[in-house]
Amino acid sequence: MLPKLIVVEGTTASGKSDFGVELALRYGGEIISADSRQVFRGLDLGSGKITPEETKGVPHHLIDVCDAGSFFSMADFQKLAYKAIDDVIARGKLPFLVGGTGLYVASVADGYVMSDRMPDLAYRAELEKLSTEELYAKLRSLVPDTDVDPRNRNRVMRILEKIHDGDDVTPAKQARYETLRLGVTWDRAVVRQRIDERLDRRIEMGMIEEVKGLLDAGVSEEYMIKLGLEYKFVTQYLRGDYTLEEMKGLLATAIKQFAKRQMIWFRRDASIQWLDMTNDPLKQACEKIDAFLQL
Repeated sequence: MLPKLIVVEGTTASGKSDFGVELALRYGGEIISADSRQVFRGLDLGSGKITPEETKGVPHHLIDVCDAGSFFSMADFQKLAYKAIDDVIARGKLPFLVGGTGLYVASVADGYVMSDRMPDLAYRAELEKLSTEELYAKLRSLVPDTDVDPRNRNRVMRILEKIHDGDDVTPAKQARYETLRLGVTWDRAVVRQRIDERLDRRIEMGMIEEVKGLLDAGVSEEYMIKLGLEYKFVTQYLRGDYTLEEMKGLLATAIKQFAKRQMIWFRRDASIQWLDMTNDPLKQACEKIDAFLQL
């Protein structure tokens, strides 16, 4: 029998982090963060990183595991996540994988079998010189029916590298855990409102100053822009591309479009059990978890 893992996933601004904490508190669990930007030290407000107070004493893993400006892949995440989850289980605790980076969640929950081939750094350097649009055009020429998001630079690059290395574009799966996947989101209008309110709050708390501090510390503009969303638009604002109001409007729109793409991704997975966030979602989740743990 495979060890059990609870997954809490869903769109941005849906309240996944706080919800995961409440569940972990009830079950004496620990949280493994599945967020592609929260792994970086210094990316706090812009990534929505949970604060020490907000954790309510629940241990969190895979937050602040590498320096901003460094490279971190899905394979890196999977390796560290497996290690953290296995450690949590070995100590008799229940692991909760919580986050909205769909590929990171799937790599662990579905057990993607990663290639152990060393990356071709020269080819990666060639790809880095291309714009996101050029990368996507290159991918379309090789895989005309690709359904990857053309704006997801890192994902497009990884697929091109896989093709270059002769690996399968779609990874094989070998599950390491029995999973219960809980989905957290709201109606579209509510998500949009939550995004606007959260953006205002983050700016008031110092998100612009956070980005300026990273740039002043030597993290390149190019790297920050590749991070996307908050880090991209604030960096462009700081170098004078937009006024503050223009930046806020463009960023709010981009985050809403991102949330829509996340939902499209998650809706493809029939194994996710969506919670009704307007009707005591904690009770719903606990009922599902209790039944899952008794199996």
